[in-house]
Amino acid sequence: LLSYLEAILRVYNRHGRRDNLNKARIKVLVKSLGVARFREQVEEEWRLGRARAARLQASEVERVRSFFRPQPYETLEDFDASAGREPAFQAWYRYNTRPHRVSGYRAVFVSLKAHGQNPGDMSCEQMEAVAALAERVSFGLIRATHNQNLLLADVRQSELYEVWRELQRHQLAMPNIGTLTDMIACPGLDFCSLANAGTLAVAKQIQERFDDLDYLYDLGDIEIKMSGCMNACGHHHVGHIGILGVDKHGEEWYQITLGGSANGFTALGEVIGPSVPKSEVAATIERIVELYRTLRAEGERFIDTLRRVGLAPFKESAYATHPAAA
Repeated sequence: LLSYLEAILRVYNRHGRRDNLNKARIKVLVKSLGVARFREQVEEEWRLGRARAARLQASEVERVRSFFRPQPYETLEDFDASAGREPAFQAWYRYNTRPHRVSGYRAVFVSLKAHGQNPGDMSCEQMEAVAALAERVSFGLIRATHNQNLLLADVRQSELYEVWRELQRHQLAMPNIGTLTDMIACPGLDFCSLANAGTLAVAKQIQERFDDLDYLYDLGDIEIKMSGCMNACGHHHVGHIGILGVDKHGEEWYQITLGGSANGFTALGEVIGPSVPKSEVAATIERIVELYRTLRAEGERFIDTLRRVGLAPFKESAYATHPAAA
């Protein structure tokens, strides 16, 4: 594996764009060469260098593995910690916790997606609170997730209610993990000098449009990923709904893609048509998901409905009331 990864890097190092900072990306090289030609060059490079490539020794694997020994779990029984509790806790338990392989424990997501807040952001006071909580209930360990949340991986089920109350006190218990507002967003034009358009104001626009939790729960699993430029730090190209900020003569516009996925059935999203102005992003998404609610079969996720019926009806719905500029 290491030798193959090295072959990929060697091909990129040989042919990658050094003349243009905006195109100094491996994805740009793959697109220009084509997947087949890029693969051929990697395979040839790997063939030539495989014999002399560095080998990962079993002793090194064991040394690294020693840092990840199982925690000193207690012998506990599973039980339903949500039984008899108020609806707010039950919603948090359902959406923000996951089963654990060790009886008596659950994994807890700390949601950094409170409506009205920048996705993935937290204050220093919130950081201190989560650190103290982790020391108390999760062996002092906190994991940062790909989806810009945090995870307390080893919480006793008997402590879940108190954990929820503590997270609530610090606005970290929004029960929206896995829903449409659990979006990934890069910092955008507000903080990044590479960005073409802002993302944080668009995120708040989406949060305001989709502020009803019951409606979010009815929509089910929908992944929104948003980037402020083609560098794609928000991974918009693999979002069920992708949003890419573009600059049009000094104005912020947004290209919408549908059908991307990085889980299981991997796919890149397809651009549905012309970009839309900043003020229309949330409304466009609403028209898309409302069509999904009309077309879905019983228990069918957004991405599965899209794959079944195709892009055309969603494109028509997205532009139904707004003649977007080309």
